[in-house]
Amino acid sequence: MRAVVQRVSRAQVSAGGEIVGKIGPGLLVLVGVSKTDTPADAEYLAAKILGLRIFDDDEGRMNRSLGETGGSVLAVSQFTLYGDVRKGKRPSFDAAAPPPAALELYEYLISKIRQAGVAVETGRFQTTMRVELVNDGPVTILLDSTKAF
Repeated sequence: MRAVVQRVSRAQVSAGGEIVGKIGPGLLVLVGVSKTDTPADAEYLAAKILGLRIFDDDEGRMNRSLGETGGSVLAVSQFTLYGDVRKGKRPSFDAAAPPPAALELYEYLISKIRQAGVAVETGRFQTTMRVELVNDGPVTILLDSTKAF
């Protein structure tokens, strides 16, 4: 699994002209699922997202995690994180998981974050969405579960 994690002061996602998820300070997490991902990949990403020390402490150093700040998560599915453009200019999405498998692991990831007591908003799976955010910092971290094992 892959995730692009952005520290935000606020973020929202719309589908069909309607806001379907909205947060204040916290993390916008764009989530991609590959064909080979398992629940262990989702658990790894959830632990990393929850433990990232990318929020400022009282001295202005990135030293606090999401749980320590009381921030929220806006999780948005993003199969294009598995776009491969090594050949040509049109991305191939062959490595992305088929929608039913991707949805299952995406929802599992969200459940793991919620189990930690963090409020999670989401987009609409397999829908065209508009994501708006104010990146705080900016701070953007790339996570890839395949680089963990």
